Amino acid sequence: MTRLPMPRRLAAAAILLWAALAAAAAAREITDATGRSVTVPDSPARVFAAGPPAAVLLYVLKPEAMLGWTRAPKPADLPYLLPATRGLPALGRLTGRGDTLNLEVLLSAGPDLIVDFGTVNDTYLSLAERIEAQTGVPYVLIDGSFANTPRALRELGALLGVPERGERLARYAEETFAAVDAQLAELPAADRPGVYLARGPEGLETAGPNSINAEIIARAGGRNVVEAENDGLAAISPENVLAWAPGAIVTIDKGFAAGVAADPAWAAVPAVAEGRVYLAPAAPFGFIDSPPSVNRLIGLRWLAAMLHGGSAPGALREEIRDFYTLFYQVTPDDAALDALLGG
Repeated sequence: MTRLPMPRRLAAAAILLWAALAAAAAAREITDATGRSVTVPDSPARVFAAGPPAAVLLYVLKPEAMLGWTRAPKPADLPYLLPATRGLPALGRLTGRGDTLNLEVLLSAGPDLIVDFGTVNDTYLSLAERIEAQTGVPYVLIDGSFANTPRALRELGALLGVPERGERLARYAEETFAAVDAQLAELPAADRPGVYLARGPEGLETAGPNSINAEIIARAGGRNVVEAENDGLAAISPENVLAWAPGAIVTIDKGFAAGVAADPAWAAVPAVAEGRVYLAPAAPFGFIDSPPSVNRLIGLRWLAAMLHGGSAPGALREEIRDFYTLFYQVTPDDAALDALLGG
């Protein structure tokens, strides 16, 4: 085996030592939403999003750091995404229903940081600790509750080395909450409509008031009619919906929205009989959930307008255009807005 001369070996060792010291200097300790102390790179350049909500949060803050999507964008999503992100690979997900990622794929992607954004509980804490121990990659959890959106944008913006962008988006979130609160300030609780969130082609998957998937309903001045104590999704029957008698239905499924008026099982539901079934826009991310991330900010403005009026259609279109410009960094033209709002 050929050995380097002593001076060259010393020089190589010095370079390695310098690199190690530089890496250590570029790392810092943070405390995530679980209270864990995590050592993270100073300005992560290769970030893996553990689930769809985290992928949206990462996209709006630092798209150039994305390694891929949890699922490939649909063709209808592409016009609303930055060109450089449209062809990123679908890597799968670590969290949520149908987790599809194995550790070999994760390690081959070469992340210097893993981020999750959503519910914070013992299950997700355990997953983060296990993945971090197995891969050596720092894993940070950020509280994804809707009310925490401004703070989450600031926290991840600072973590990613883009604090100015995080601050700008956080201020938009605060202004959105304040605007909707002002709209609802004089609306008595008794006048807030009962709302049912219909998911799936039959509209029979839903989420109760404690679910992250449906918390936007109360924030927009509605009353979630679903009687469920769990914080996840639930399968119900048409008889349940009839008993709950919602005055409005919000759906994220185009097929359900198109066919519910002709379905005898739903005919007596007040929202259906009165034509108050609203199909939420869904490209590139849903307005209500799908996933429940910062995309819900424009969904809040949209849903408040659907439930309570007060925003002229033209004004709402411009609010949506401005949101896409700021958050997704793509400005939809009139045809793209028509496609988005036409379902």
